[in-house]
Amino acid sequence: MALLAVLIPLLMLGVVLVLGRYEELLLPQDDTDRREPAGVPHTAATTATSSHAPAGTPASSP
Repeated sequence: MALLAVLIPLLMLGVVLVLGRYEELLLPQDDTDRREPAGVPHTAATTATSSHAPAGTPASSP
């Protein structure tokens, strides 16, 4: 009985890991999608790197 209590969680962990690998093979993602911050549209990510100051900040004095 104790052997069964040890083997069942290990088998379940194995099943979860195998299903994760299967999903990666079935639905491959591009590298660009993985490196982009979550929740930020592609256009906003490119404009955020420009040299414009964010809205609401005071202008710098000369």
